[in-house]
Amino acid sequence: MNFPKDPVMLLSVVNTALRDYYSSFDALVEDNEVDGDEIIAKLAMIDYHYDPEKNKFK
Repeated sequence: MNFPKDPVMLLSVVNTALRDYYSSFDALVEDNEVDGDEIIAKLAMIDYHYDPEKNKFK
């Protein structure tokens, strides 16, 4: 999966993938072989943080 560079678009893609295909952020990162810390940092720039209980960034 290609992840967008724009943080707002990234948020949409990641949350959709988490909702539809992955039980956790770690599973998404592992399956797509991406840098989870980079995604977390990029989404933190727009004040979104991962909530493991809800399995989404909010």
